[in-house]
Amino acid sequence: MSNKVQKITDKADAASNEVPTAADLAATALMDQVGQRVYAARKAKRLSRRELSERSGVSPRYIVRLEGGEGNISIGLLQRIAIALDKPIELLVATEDTMADDIARLIVRYQNADAATRANVLRVLDPEQLRERKAERICLIGLRGAGKSTLGAQLSKALDLPFIELNQEIERSAGMPVAEVIAMYGEEGYRKLEADTLKTIIATRERLVLAVAGGVVEEPDTFAEVLGRFHTVWLKAQPTEHMERVRAQGDLRPMAGNPQAMEQLREILVARESRYGQAEHHLDTSGKTIEASLAELRTVISSHNIVA
Repeated sequence: MSNKVQKITDKADAASNEVPTAADLAATALMDQVGQRVYAARKAKRLSRRELSERSGVSPRYIVRLEGGEGNISIGLLQRIAIALDKPIELLVATEDTMADDIARLIVRYQNADAATRANVLRVLDPEQLRERKAERICLIGLRGAGKSTLGAQLSKALDLPFIELNQEIERSAGMPVAEVIAMYGEEGYRKLEADTLKTIIATRERLVLAVAGGVVEEPDTFAEVLGRFHTVWLKAQPTEHMERVRAQGDLRPMAGNPQAMEQLREILVARESRYGQAEHHLDTSGKTIEASLAELRTVISSHNIVA
């Protein structure tokens, strides 16, 4: 017999020497179960009792009693708590949790999944919360030469949003060009600085257009942050156009002394295609003017109400 049931029994014996009925015991067990489920739901949402009280209008003292299995709560108050916890009330009072085993398995798989997979799960199962987390942050991803810098700068002007290139922020933070960062600290050091700079941007800005380097998808945790905290647009083009645009910018390094450069570019695009494809929106800029691509990009933003 549980402690709570024993207390009920002792009180009943003291009051009238009557043994609690099966209904009394069932009611006690139900209150205990509801209390445990409210406690678990509150912890899952990372709410204090005070915060749950403010959201539900139920006093903190009563919530303490409820979670302890000692609060004979009314349906009306329990409904308030259920709403505050974003839980259907029936999940709090059901005598059997038929989904418990499934949920337990899903939790284990979610915990063991990589960051990008977890971000995709949240995108499907809780799109509204994910939308709130993304605020009005837009991120353009894709290979170099897709138009991220050019379109990003023009989109920011059109929407009156700040425009940031992640590599420029990294250089500002490190006090040296990216090439020197990599030369001094290696690829791992650069990726660490990339992740830290991205987190700073997320923490300090809710409205912006961000352009990231094409290789951001190579670091799963960093890319998961991009997917989970930004409205993402994959700007893509044919490999020949990627190369032509880079060369048109005056950068001849991709082809210099490397006759296999084009083939390598195609291989990189194929290797990263599935990761770029995780972006919410895709925009092919192949054979289009900057003006046409910008118009399509603005249509994507407005049609999905990304910016108020």
